Amino acid sequence: MRLLSTAQADDVRKALLVAERRSGLRFGLFVGPPEGPRRHFAERLHAAFGDEADDAVVILVDVAGRGLEIVTGAATRRRLPDSSCRLTAMSMATAFSVGDLVGGLLYGIGALGEQATARR
Repeated sequence: MRLLSTAQADDVRKALLVAERRSGLRFGLFVGPPEGPRRHFAERLHAAFGDEADDAVVILVDVAGRGLEIVTGAATRRRLPDSSCRLTAMSMATAFSVGDLVGGLLYGIGALGEQATARR
């Protein structure tokens, strides 16, 4: 089952690139079912950034399982504290709950990128 059209996927990719350019952080997004426990899988995806993990953000959206995880690296956490990520996640979840997957993704990526840029 395809969750995003080609145009929607392009919009999400562009949002990720803009967030990276503005903030200087690396952004990763996974939309789909996790392999194993959601948080553990998100942390594994984050660790896959290797040497760049300290300056990275991973957003995992489990549509079928109705779950969302945001994982940040050590350096990133100073610019994106847990409280900011929690508020962003709540707004994303609200969009998802009314069936707006793309809107929630675009909002979340943009908000995290803006917040990290403001605290640069």
